[in-house]
Amino acid sequence: MNAEVRIVKEADLPGLNCGICGFRTCRDFARHLPGDPTLIQRCIHLSEDRIGATQDQTADTATCSTACAECCLPEKGHSINTRTPDSPWQDTLGREFDFFLEHFPEDPGPREIILPHNPMLTREMEIRDGDILIGRPLGMSCGCPITHCGEVMQVDRRTGVIVWCVTGPLRPRQEGFKDIGYYIAEGYEGMIKETRAQIRIGARYYFQPRMCMLQWRHSGLVNYLNRTQTGLQVRLEGLWIG
Repeated sequence: MNAEVRIVKEADLPGLNCGICGFRTCRDFARHLPGDPTLIQRCIHLSEDRIGATQDQTADTATCSTACAECCLPEKGHSINTRTPDSPWQDTLGREFDFFLEHFPEDPGPREIILPHNPMLTREMEIRDGDILIGRPLGMSCGCPITHCGEVMQVDRRTGVIVWCVTGPLRPRQEGFKDIGYYIAEGYEGMIKETRAQIRIGARYYFQPRMCMLQWRHSGLVNYLNRTQTGLQVRLEGLWIG
């Protein structure tokens, strides 16, 4: 970051809503900047030292695509794909998907069904509704490179399965957390309000979670579907990224 404090507006922020700055959305972050402009130093996507930044890429021209480049250090002879999507139905790597997955309006974030790699941790750590957890989905179930933070909504102490709402890192920083380490992402539950495909039970779709920090497409099998006045309520299992 530059030593000189820059005046940054909401339109200048990357719009990823990644939460690394400690605020839930870029809009929330922008509201606090006039009172304390030094907060802009928390935005890693505007840093000129980020991986993938070139000499002519300044903080004022940061985009979602360069933010994705931070997660992938290229090997010799390979380049990072930092393209900007050509349509709203492409992720930041230019891959097409079928719909956006929104979280339920009453939830603090996307609802995810997870299982710790050691299910006994659910009992050993005495995980309860309302606890704040951190962990990372490893391996075949997504393999997301980002540590997830969230609030526990339901716990099955017999099987170890946990339902939580994934949120940003602000609450873990402020309130503390329990670290479950690696976990398996068993499924997502949420709402579909924007889609370009006919959604049917038993079919697999590419989708993009609206709050995904990387803005990458996921894939999942729809095994529950309910039509409501505000959209389609769905449950997706068999998850993977790419």
